[in-house]
Amino acid sequence: MSLTKPSLSLLAIAGAVLLAHLAVLQRLPAMLQVQTPLVVQTLSTRTIAPPPVPPAPATPRPVPPKPVRKAAPPPPEEPSTTVATAEPVEPALPEPVPSAPEPPASAPLPVEAPPPPEPPASAASAPAPPAVPLTLATRFAFPEPVRLLYALTGESKKLHYSARGELLWKQDGQHYEATLQASMLFLGSRTRTSTGSIAPEGLAPQRFSDKWRTEVAAHFDQANHRASFSANTPEVVLQTAAQDQLSVVLQLAGILAGDPAAYPPAATIAIQTIGPKDADLWIFSVEGPEKSFLPYDSLDTLKLVRKPRKEFDQKVELWLAPGMGYLPVRLKITNANGDYVDQQLRGVEKP
Repeated sequence: MSLTKPSLSLLAIAGAVLLAHLAVLQRLPAMLQVQTPLVVQTLSTRTIAPPPVPPAPATPRPVPPKPVRKAAPPPPEEPSTTVATAEPVEPALPEPVPSAPEPPASAPLPVEAPPPPEPPASAASAPAPPAVPLTLATRFAFPEPVRLLYALTGESKKLHYSARGELLWKQDGQHYEATLQASMLFLGSRTRTSTGSIAPEGLAPQRFSDKWRTEVAAHFDQANHRASFSANTPEVVLQTAAQDQLSVVLQLAGILAGDPAAYPPAATIAIQTIGPKDADLWIFSVEGPEKSFLPYDSLDTLKLVRKPRKEFDQKVELWLAPGMGYLPVRLKITNANGDYVDQQLRGVEKP
């Protein structure tokens, strides 16, 4: 291989570069030397004990101030547990009118009443109110079957109303059935029914029912002298000639028609009366004859009144027509709060 001119030129350039680097490296020691000579001095040390420091006087430790206890706030008053009993809110429309006298619930008659406690000395001398004996009639004359139509007017919670009613009475000398119904537009009807037999003591009910929305009933066990209730209230003892709240009106008709002379004005008739939930003693006083002007006609009537004996008793006024077998041609019931219903004869039909 032969070297050309360009190859020789490259070798010459490489050699020149190497010579230049070699010259620079040879000058580095002189450039790194310090111009002023460095003098190093040797120091010797000794330890000198410091003079004793007098102890500082003891500084009393500051006593932190006692925390001031704030008086505990009185416990909040417990809310009163007394709750006022509110009357249930009822709709503005009046309830259907009760078709027969319906006294408030009273205590059931016990099977065997315990002996009464001895009165205190201060009251021992006070005379006890006379007991009213039950009316035990022996002569009866019950009216023939009939349908009586009534016009009803009344007031309930300051609201006046009117309604229609009817009494369907059936009897064959051995059994009877009475149905009293009152109906009002938009509120439906209320029906009371009494069924039973005719005994020597008059009417002997077997079942009495009161139906409005739901039905409650009283069942009579005449053989064992007991009455029970579908409302699960306690049983009661049946007294002689006991009636229900519907048959009592027909029993009065039979008593007065059977022996009218035995019941002059101011006479009383006392009958144990069974409602759909309990029993009570209804005492009627004979007020005397009265002329009644009714939608049906003007009639000669005999007025009887059951006056309230207890706070919430109803006042019941009856007008019986002797010319119609002492059937009820007018019946007015007044509650303790002033509400009333007045039922007056407007028509007579065959059953």
